[in-house]
Amino acid sequence: MFLRREPVPFTFVAEAERFRSNVTPPPRESLGKTQLAARTLVGLTVVAGLVGSLLFGMPALQPHQAPGTSQQSRASEGR
Repeated sequence: MFLRREPVPFTFVAEAERFRSNVTPPPRESLGKTQLAARTLVGLTVVAGLVGSLLFGMPALQPHQAPGTSQQSRASEGR
């Protein structure tokens, strides 16, 4: 089966699919020591926050176990 292409009124629309630029983008600048250290510190801070929230949040997610003794205030022990 043939794919029949309909005529396009403008040539540039038909050629846009095949267009390739001969202009190369400029090379990326390398990161300086200060920028690298700043990005590393931000990354470590985010990871430490996530780990800390997991450590402090895990006890709240555990099912509550009732203690073996009844909870009474110490003030009522002497009565």
